[in-house]
Amino acid sequence: MLLAVDIGNTNISLGFLDGGAVIASFRITTKSHHTADEYALMLRRFMGMSGIETDEVDGVIISSVVPKVMHAFRNSIVKLLGVEPVVLGPGVRTGLDIRMDNPRAVGADRIADSVGAYELYGGPVLVIDFGTATTYDYVDADGAFRSGAIGIGLQTAANALWGGTAQLPEVELGDPGTVMGTNTIAAMRAGLFYGFLGGVEYTIRRFRAETGAVFHVVATGGLGSILTNATSMIDVYDRDLIFKGLAIIHARQR
Repeated sequence: MLLAVDIGNTNISLGFLDGGAVIASFRITTKSHHTADEYALMLRRFMGMSGIETDEVDGVIISSVVPKVMHAFRNSIVKLLGVEPVVLGPGVRTGLDIRMDNPRAVGADRIADSVGAYELYGGPVLVIDFGTATTYDYVDADGAFRSGAIGIGLQTAANALWGGTAQLPEVELGDPGTVMGTNTIAAMRAGLFYGFLGGVEYTIRRFRAETGAVFHVVATGGLGSILTNATSMIDVYDRDLIFKGLAIIHARQR
């Protein structure tokens, strides 16, 4: 069994895979002051909830964009599972030809998402990850990571809206069904959702125009399912894309 871990700015996502299939997944709020013992305790509890024994896990791979968390989390893996994790970074074989100005600067999560999307859905493909930030990554038909765009996430935009104003409250994020809000909360929900969705659709159109390619659009990330249901421009939503991509990369190390 493989444990795939994505350490993001907001959450640490854990996926347990058996035979390439995700059998359990969990999230921990990313906090840089947790100790290795605290992470090990959380992991043991999650595994117990799913009936997974520590000796069943024989491989671990980690992608991280939060260096402060990596040391403690890696130590928790070694202490609990007795496994030295593969840390996605320079020197790790991904099978992806990264043709960016500085390949080493491309986030590990973006690489894992792109590997998963290309291997599972084919290329060319545009991968959109709706997380703390919204990332767009284009992989061509030959498996080359060609370009990308990074913008604000929907939740991050919402936090800025009600955090930077005196009288606007927090609202639930989702498709309100109409842009014609008849009260403050409805107007905020409409403006946030449709304003964000319009930006997503325009960005996809720009990728189509500038690449001149007919590509699949694969979405992932926390709010990806809501946005996928609201537009015909996204072909597939895969909640576990990053775990699948990490599993493919881990297999290539063998």
